[in-house]
Amino acid sequence: MTLTLGSRRRLTLVGILVIVLVLLAWIVAAYNSLVAKDQGVTAQWAQVENQYQRKIDLIPSLVGAVTQYQQFERSTLENITRLRSQWLNTSGIDQRINTSQSLDQNLFAIRVTYENYPDLHSDQLVAGLMDELAGTENRIAVERMWYNDAVRSYNTAVISFPNSLLAGSFGFQPRKYYDPIPGGP
Repeated sequence: MTLTLGSRRRLTLVGILVIVLVLLAWIVAAYNSLVAKDQGVTAQWAQVENQYQRKIDLIPSLVGAVTQYQQFERSTLENITRLRSQWLNTSGIDQRINTSQSLDQNLFAIRVTYENYPDLHSDQLVAGLMDELAGTENRIAVERMWYNDAVRSYNTAVISFPNSLLAGSFGFQPRKYYDPIPGGP
């Protein structure tokens, strides 16, 4: 069976059309996958923020209870109050990560003071608030781990070939991990 010139052209056009449709389907699937992973990172960050908000809400009570004790440094309490306000007034993920890391360092100072002063350690209000803070820290650690897992999955999709060919074109950029502070708590 011999193909005529018209049949060859039709076959070539059908072949090109199939290739274009497959390429278009891949672009749509890759784009939708990147969008889903990006939204997963954003949703998981919201969970981290929820737990940090819980921590932020505990701070006024903790600061109020601890200020009754003269042994504690005033500057640490002032820093914690300032960082709490800063957290409430920031909105970007990177800004919130930086603020939360500074806040964690200052709260670590309260924990050390709490552990070193028996009078402070025996106060029921402070002990209860420290337990609440410890529980919140555990929740934050879990949410931060899940956030970093979502970022890893997203970043892998963004930089992996062939998705990397599309990611930059559509504005998908690798996201920042929430790393613990070097030498911090």
